[in-house]
Amino acid sequence: MSPTEFRQFGHEVVDWIADYLAHPERYPVLPPCRPGDLTDELPASGPEQGEPMAAILKDFRDQIVPRNTQWNHPGFMAYFSITASGPGILGEMLAAALNPNGMVWKTSPAVVELEQVTLDWLRQWLGLPDKQFGIIFDTASVSSMHAIAAARERAAPEVRTEGGGQGLILYTSDQAHSSIEKGAIALGLGKNAVRLIGTDADFRMRTDLLTAAIDRDLAAGLRPFCVCATVGTTSTTSIDPVPAIADIAERYGLWLHVDAAYAGSAAIVPEFRHLLAGCERADSLTTNPHKWLFTPVDVSVLYTRHPEMLRRAFSLEREYLQTAADPRAMNYMDYGVPLGRRFRALKLWFVMRYYGHQGLAAIIRQQIGWAQELAAQIDAHPRFERMAPAPLSMVCFRLRGPDEPNKKLLEKINASGEFFLSNTVLRGKYSIRLAIGNMGTTRAHVQRAWQIIQESV
Repeated sequence: MSPTEFRQFGHEVVDWIADYLAHPERYPVLPPCRPGDLTDELPASGPEQGEPMAAILKDFRDQIVPRNTQWNHPGFMAYFSITASGPGILGEMLAAALNPNGMVWKTSPAVVELEQVTLDWLRQWLGLPDKQFGIIFDTASVSSMHAIAAARERAAPEVRTEGGGQGLILYTSDQAHSSIEKGAIALGLGKNAVRLIGTDADFRMRTDLLTAAIDRDLAAGLRPFCVCATVGTTSTTSIDPVPAIADIAERYGLWLHVDAAYAGSAAIVPEFRHLLAGCERADSLTTNPHKWLFTPVDVSVLYTRHPEMLRRAFSLEREYLQTAADPRAMNYMDYGVPLGRRFRALKLWFVMRYYGHQGLAAIIRQQIGWAQELAAQIDAHPRFERMAPAPLSMVCFRLRGPDEPNKKLLEKINASGEFFLSNTVLRGKYSIRLAIGNMGTTRAHVQRAWQIIQESV
């Protein structure tokens, strides 16, 4: 592609992106298509000869976009809402243009050093202690897996060379994300090595049950090595009692990992800094700027006080990857599974600089306020019940009565094209989740969703 052609279509793409971001609500948030529709419409084989860019972009607009779930839609209130903000998109574009690979320092000093600087900025905004090592992975699932690997390295260093690790036991709550169990599976510990600890009425890990489980396993000759607490669980955004869990971890010599993938971002708001209370004592913590810091996916940050454990777990020396011995020349390949590393820090750097600490905090503060208002409205309605505390920007609720009307209610809301909500099961009851987190969402959108919910019953 010549510079002239690139410039022509580059301008066309940027114009399309700008129009899309200005009015994503022109599309239904959930595409009205059936499984296989796009597959059946696209050619079964790739083209033998190149095709003009104009035709490719036309097919993108006509075939791809209408069948895309619109995550940038202000009515997207399912799962945890995310936003690809303008500054983040520009950073992503420039990262793609540079196309570096930051596997070691010399392969791209800018990739390595900007990641270090940007993650230290974020650490300060979150109120985490000094001397935290930060590294970017794609998702919290991969970040947490690396944290578990570091914990295993500290508890059983022989596993690196000999494999196995039988008898190692990991603890987390029954509300924790499935990625904790997946991490144990991926590392060869097995699903049976994970103890799911029961929770209290507010869906927080019960420390008495945690202590009892550790004692039972020790008595059975097993090797407890790690406990994973959650700040902002997926189903309800509940917050485990991290200070008390840290006490237990220290008493038994366990690695404490905190999954703050969703809720960690809220700690940049001064009055919500308490959400990370006790996390300064954690051995590792993960948070996802692509969830609630308006950075395009994927950016997940892992912080740890013990980078040497990551390095011991994953470092392998190869002559073709040797670099000059300089203490400031960080080689991120030594601290995880990936060798190739994208320039993910660039888009986060763009977002942090464009909005600033106060600008990002103001957006998060506002969204939490709208969720609190909605929670109060649900509490006041005789036909609805709230199913869990709503400490942040997500509310779990349901129609009083059996599950089936709630399932039909959710289907009706999502069929409207205006909103997309998701569901969970809490204490055996089908519940609806409304999550606020998209930068384009306003209070009017939240209130409109509440109106449609009430009109749909």
